[in-house]
Amino acid sequence: MSATQRSVLWIAILASFVAFLDGTVVNVALPAISDELGGGLTTQQWVVDAYLITLGALILVAGSVSDAYGRVLVLRIGLIGFGIASVAIAAAPTAEFLIIARAVQGAAGAFLVPSSLALITSNFTGPAQGRAIGTWTAMTTTAMIVGPLIGGVFVDLLSWRLVFLINVLPIAATLILLARGGIRDVRKPDASVDWVGAVLCTLGLGAMVFALIEQPNLGWASPAIWIPLAAGLALFTGFVLRQRSVRSPILPLDLFRVRNFWTGNVATLFIYGALSLNGFVVVVYLQQGAGLPATLAGLASLPMTILLILLSSRVGALSGRWGPRLFMTVGPITMGIGALLLLTVGTEFSYWWQVLPSMIIMGLGLSLTVAPLTSAILGAIESGRSGIASAVNNAVARVAGLLTIAALAAIVGGSLDLDGFHRAAIVTAVLMIGGGIVSFLGIRNPPHAVTPDDEPAA
Repeated sequence: MSATQRSVLWIAILASFVAFLDGTVVNVALPAISDELGGGLTTQQWVVDAYLITLGALILVAGSVSDAYGRVLVLRIGLIGFGIASVAIAAAPTAEFLIIARAVQGAAGAFLVPSSLALITSNFTGPAQGRAIGTWTAMTTTAMIVGPLIGGVFVDLLSWRLVFLINVLPIAATLILLARGGIRDVRKPDASVDWVGAVLCTLGLGAMVFALIEQPNLGWASPAIWIPLAAGLALFTGFVLRQRSVRSPILPLDLFRVRNFWTGNVATLFIYGALSLNGFVVVVYLQQGAGLPATLAGLASLPMTILLILLSSRVGALSGRWGPRLFMTVGPITMGIGALLLLTVGTEFSYWWQVLPSMIIMGLGLSLTVAPLTSAILGAIESGRSGIASAVNNAVARVAGLLTIAALAAIVGGSLDLDGFHRAAIVTAVLMIGGGIVSFLGIRNPPHAVTPDDEPAA
């Protein structure tokens, strides 16, 4: 690996790390936020979903901008915006101010992930690309899982407000690397972005999610629910129809003619919806239901982090050699089995016998899944469009999480008690197993892949 490639890899990891970390670090702080600022479960949902709405809706725009105007420029804009929003969240005087600042933070985060991953796909090729994606996946997914632990330590020992200032150091380090890395930015001279489509996508998605979040409070018959839902569906339908004819589409629909791309994104919808639901429910229930302090609630998922760090790079290399189908089938189904083990959680709580086995099994499944999933989707699309391909996949992942969190009240039955926790575990398992089935039926290994049985003897 050359010095430039090492710089690219570290820039990609650090830039994505802050976006993924902030998506989950907040989960463990939710009880403390609602205690101080009020609003209960609705506030907790909106603190998560305000970030996911703008991240999911604008990540497509950011991918298009990244391909058109250059990955380095887009990364710088995203990093600076993310840092400013993080400071605003830490100083939030009210729940409403915090939710608005989280929405701004999500918008900035949308500029980080597709640009950083596109840097990897444009600077690495062949097996080196598989290893680099595996390393990136391990580190960024680790950020998602270790977030609750970091947040728990800050909530218990310092303040939930400082949770959002964790981003400052990695943002500063990434900006320094960008300035010194010598990475040449590439811009297309005829670049343009479909801003009308961007508005349609953002408003459509936001209106639908608002309806899903508020429906348990107001009911389907309320005009405040069905009007935004209908308007959101209409706007998002208009966005999709517009993409068929606009000169520079935000969402190039021809990407979905590629089998591994569309199948991988359907699997992503199931898998990341389940991961978001599980991450939210576990850390909140362990505090509010099982009575654990925030730090211990965050530590609950540490086994998943350790296994992901140890295995993801190796799995990424094996996936590049054998093809992604086996891993994308076995991994999610394994995670589904791990989720079902959470049904052993009872009124007499024991982390070691009721939660730890689930975390270990889910960690193994996650390690088998994430790098092959990313490689299968991006490997199906030419490198010149890797920015928008990455953006679409990340948008699907964020929208999946957004939808499951928005539907949380319906999933748990209005209250995150033990019965609600069990219902969430079952839904998580069903989604995970669904992702494995979709992968088995739809994913095709590339022609160069070999099966484990074809490997020469050592």
